[in-house]
Formats: sequence, C-alpha cells, structure tokens
Amino acid sequence: MSTFKTLPSNQINDGIQYLSFYPNGYGASIVQHKYSYGHDQGLWEVAVIKGTEEDWNICYDTPITSDVLGYLSEADVEDVLLQIEALK
Repeated sequence: MSTFKTLPSNQINDGIQYLSFYPNGYGASIVQHKYSYGHDQGLWEVAVIKGTEEDWNICYDTPITSDVLGYLSEADVEDVLLQIEALK
C-alpha cells in the first residue's frame, strides 16, 4: 500500500509533487507531471533532496543516485524513500 500519497502535496507543471523530509537532513521530491520521467505511463520520478521544508535543493551525490530516478512504480517510490530515510 502506498503511503507517499498521504504526504503534503503541491501542484506543479500540470501535475503533482509530494515532499518528504527525514531527521537525517535528506528528503525526497516525488513528482508526476508533464516533464517527469515516466509521467505518460503513470509512473513517478524521485529526486533526493537535502535541506528543510523551507529551503532545500536536489542532492546529486548520494549512494542512491547521482541524478533523479524516473519510471518508478508506487512500490519503487516507497523503496527509494526507505533508502533515503536510512542515509547517514
């Protein structure tokens, strides 16, 4: 069962963005919009982010990825969120 869809959301680029933040200083931007990888197939894109709800940036240097992750199912997104939450 997907839980990321219960996170706070914003409208972005004719689609949706969910944001998640963790105590380790990392978080995730989960999007499905006209520019995201996989949107036309109903799939999701995740960016690892670093910062706070008020001030964050995409983080390109984690063991998870050095870019955004696209073409993700809801289950894939949940798996990535667990990995982000576990970052040191």
